[in-house]
Amino acid sequence: MTLKERQQEILQALKEKKSADVSDLAKALYVSEATIRRDLSEMKSMGLIERSHGRALLPENSDEISIFIRMEKNVTEKEKTATKALMHIPPFKSVYIDSSSTALALAQRIDLAFKTVVTNNLQTALLLAKKSDINLFILGGKVENNTNCASGSWTTHQLSDFSFDLMISSCATVQGSDAYERSMDQREIKREAFKRCKQHILVVDHTKFTESATYRLNSLTEYDLVVTDAPPPEPFDPTGINIIW
Repeated sequence: MTLKERQQEILQALKEKKSADVSDLAKALYVSEATIRRDLSEMKSMGLIERSHGRALLPENSDEISIFIRMEKNVTEKEKTATKALMHIPPFKSVYIDSSSTALALAQRIDLAFKTVVTNNLQTALLLAKKSDINLFILGGKVENNTNCASGSWTTHQLSDFSFDLMISSCATVQGSDAYERSMDQREIKREAFKRCKQHILVVDHTKFTESATYRLNSLTEYDLVVTDAPPPEPFDPTGINIIW
C-alpha cells in the first residue's frame, strides 16, 4: 500500500469515527506505529487532520477532501473523463473552471490560448499561470488549507462581475439525477457561476454515482453535457440528461 493509499484509508477511518488511535490505525493498515506517525505528520502539515495525545482527529472544516488526495484518487477514471470531455468542448472565449480535481485534469488538456479563464482553485491557477498567452483571473476569498481553493461570500460575490461562455465543473456526488456538494460554500460558488455561464459541462467519474453528500447543487438535466468515464451503476436513469460515457 502506497503512502497516498494509506492516507485515503486513514481519512476514511476518521470520517467514520472522527478520531482514531495510532495503534488502532497501525493494526488496521498492517504497518508499524512509526509509519502511521510519519503519515499523520505529513497529513497534519497538509491540513488534513489534527493531532492530540497519540490520536488523529478530523479538523472542523473536514467536509471537503483535500485537493491533493482528490488529485491522487481515481486518477485513471478522471483522465478518461477529461479525455472524453475534450472532444465535446464547444467554441468559447471565456470559461469558468471550478475547484474540482476532474476539472483540473481537463484544464490541462484544453487549448486556452488567448482565452479568458477564471477559477477559484489555486492549483489550477498555478498550472495555467505558466502559460503567458492566457488571460487568467483567480477569485479572492478565504483559502481553505485542505482544498487549496478560495471560498466564502466574498468569493461568490466576485462572480457578479463576470459573464462566461462556458463553465467546466464537477461535483462531489451524483444522487439520483442531481449533483451534490459536501460544503455549502462550494455549492453557493458553483451555483453563482452556473447562472453566469451560457453553456455548462459537468465532468464526473463513475465512482461519484455511489457516494453521498448533503447539499444539492443542480439537476443533471440543467447541464448542456454530462461526461463520465463509464456507465453509471443502476438504478441511474439517464432520461432527459445529455450524458456520454
